[in-house]
Amino acid sequence: MTRKLNDTYTVESVTCGHPDKVCDQISDAILDACLEQDPKSRVAVETFGSHGHLVIGGEITSKAKVNYKKIAAQVYKDIGYTKKLDIHEYLVAQSPDIAQGVDTGGAGDQGIMYGFATNATPEFLPLGVVLVHKLAKGLEDLRTSGKVKWLKPDGKTQVTFLDGKIRTVLVSCQHDKKITQEEIKKTITEKLIKPVLGKLFEGVEILVNPTGLFVQGGFEADAGLTGRKIIVDTYGGLVPHGGGCFSGKDLTKVDRSGAYMCRFVAKNMVANGLAKECMVSVAYAIGHIEPLMVYAVDENGNDLSHVVRKHFDFRPAEIIKRLKLLRPIYRKTAAYGHFGKKGMPWEEVIKLV
Repeated sequence: MTRKLNDTYTVESVTCGHPDKVCDQISDAILDACLEQDPKSRVAVETFGSHGHLVIGGEITSKAKVNYKKIAAQVYKDIGYTKKLDIHEYLVAQSPDIAQGVDTGGAGDQGIMYGFATNATPEFLPLGVVLVHKLAKGLEDLRTSGKVKWLKPDGKTQVTFLDGKIRTVLVSCQHDKKITQEEIKKTITEKLIKPVLGKLFEGVEILVNPTGLFVQGGFEADAGLTGRKIIVDTYGGLVPHGGGCFSGKDLTKVDRSGAYMCRFVAKNMVANGLAKECMVSVAYAIGHIEPLMVYAVDENGNDLSHVVRKHFDFRPAEIIKRLKLLRPIYRKTAAYGHFGKKGMPWEEVIKLV
């Protein structure tokens, strides 16, 4: 079902200032603003940023009165960027052909979603996934706290495991042009990598800014697009991904709600001792209320589907109700992974009777 955690694997994360993640955060901030005023809002927002320009497009059907350009500019500023963006907005109402199926409780799209959990960490995630997000979030914290004044918003992290041990840690961080690479590596090693890895640090190869410079970042260096970091958002590629992204989508879109439910179910199967590792998958047809498939398997390949179907309802409207998904909580999911974060409804542990 998944690579065993003692195998060789590599996982990555990015900071909130990465151009793709900037777009994810803008899309989810717009979703939150709509849900705050109208919980029944239908939202499918894509954001594209490139070299001083930002385009907001998609479909929104809502009673909410929202200044989308203002939200986008504020998110960009909150992240730490100062240059002004030329923002364009192209938003229309949701297709009535889609709405007629969704309004009756059907899925907002076809697709396959996956969820995963393991007892290897307190977060119920593979250790590499936990560490790589901590490294990326640590970069942001060092910058925003003022502890490292030459750090800029963009950045990436990567962790490679070999036979269950950390082989390599890679950190790429945007920085002020006046700082030397020697100082960057020393500071990042001492203030970020060592504290995050702790006892696991010994013998690890450390790579910091392997190109030698990372002065340009964000939309000045690269284009960004909503939904282009779906592996970072989920399980690092260690389990399958259905293909659909999360950010900018309201919760009738099963790409998002179905994946959250799969995580909720997998985590509770593990937390209740029914598996050491659990992968859950579900499939939908657009407009249909009942899922086409619900499947679950443990670390040994044993089929747990009957247990899952007994305890959990995967109909889209029931998922939204069970996890209370019509709240404006999504901007905080749009960086450093959607899973393993305290307080998210799909992370709740319940008792299975």
